[in-house]
Amino acid sequence: MKISQLMLFGVFFIGISSIEAQEKTSLTLDEAVKMAWEKSNEVTLANTKVNSKKYELQTVKNNQYPDLKISGQYQRLTKASIDMPNQGEGASLASPDRAMFGMANLSLPLFAGFKIQNSIDASESLYEAESVNAVKTKEDVALRVVTYYTALYKAQKTLDVLNENQKSAKQRVTDFTELEKNGIIPRNDLLKAQLLVSKTQLSIDEANNNINNINFYLTTLLKLDPSVKIQVNEEDFFNLKTTNAPTSDALALESRKDLEAIRLQQKASEANVKIAKAGYYPTISLLGGYTALDLKDIITVKYAMNFGLGLSYDLSGILKNSAHVKEAESKALEVKNTEAIMTDRIKVEVQKSIEDYDLAINQSVVYNEALQQAAENYRLVKDKFDNGLADTNDLVEADVEHLSAKINTAVSKATIIQKYYELLSVSGQLSQSFNLSKI
Repeated sequence: MKISQLMLFGVFFIGISSIEAQEKTSLTLDEAVKMAWEKSNEVTLANTKVNSKKYELQTVKNNQYPDLKISGQYQRLTKASIDMPNQGEGASLASPDRAMFGMANLSLPLFAGFKIQNSIDASESLYEAESVNAVKTKEDVALRVVTYYTALYKAQKTLDVLNENQKSAKQRVTDFTELEKNGIIPRNDLLKAQLLVSKTQLSIDEANNNINNINFYLTTLLKLDPSVKIQVNEEDFFNLKTTNAPTSDALALESRKDLEAIRLQQKASEANVKIAKAGYYPTISLLGGYTALDLKDIITVKYAMNFGLGLSYDLSGILKNSAHVKEAESKALEVKNTEAIMTDRIKVEVQKSIEDYDLAINQSVVYNEALQQAAENYRLVKDKFDNGLADTNDLVEADVEHLSAKINTAVSKATIIQKYYELLSVSGQLSQSFNLSKI
């Protein structure tokens, strides 16, 4: 019976362990970004908008093709009376009981003030603008993944350092408890050691809370089950080469997709001005048709074909159209001013990102030096404390400084990677770093 219970407990334990293992998922940054591109709602919406613009473009292109309309009627007549007064007194015809009528009309636009071609040009520019906007959306999603991923790494590394420090802090409490019992140290020193354990525990709880929140944000973005615990791949932070980081805004002004979209919208607005000016010109169309008529026992018409040119000119529109032209020109000017504003904003963003990236590198160097200094300081203070030359305050302070230095050093590399990707983003190079063309 005991053996069966042990076997049952073992099976249960293995099952729980396998479930926990299934909930943990190790993802590289590259895998996370590509997963977001495939599954995120933002990317799906961006692609849908591109398809909508594609269909709008096809609709506009169809305007250059001829219109063909066919109509027909079949009617039953009852006791129709037909008199022909010009044919003499009392002249009449038989009463038909049915009538059939058919017509086919063909219209092909020949000239419309270049309105059709300019409409196509405008739609093509808007389609291209929406396409680059979709790429920009993917870059924004990638940057969100990078932000969550690095934040998760920082939180996990902070938790590791805190847990490691908590072990030594608890051991110190154990040691101080024995020393206090033997009257070697005052109770106040023991309380200080216990207080450090409590403060560290609060930091551990906060780190766990940060991990859970960031993990939820990331799993939601990647459309994973919220119970999945993502394990960050440290190689993404230690093997990435950041030597090709942009150093000026020249690349950004050439590569930023949002700026390219504005420029394409500017082309569309210029085409819209030409479309508005088309109202000053007449419309010429090639016309053709076919008519068939059958009024039983009265008249039959077959092969009645016609063709010719149609001219339409809205004379009153010549005066009214100036308002449309001014409206289109004003909107074009709006887009041009928007481009100028965005250009200045991009320059500011790039400069700030360059400074932030350089700062992260410099801080990492300082943090590494500070860690060595803090470790040496703690060692010296610990020796003095063991020899009765330093008090508990000095030891706790040195321990806290050492802990802070270890945390700062652990997360500084992730900060460099984050600032590097932010610099690539504002320079329009983030998509290339994740091989967007392969998605």
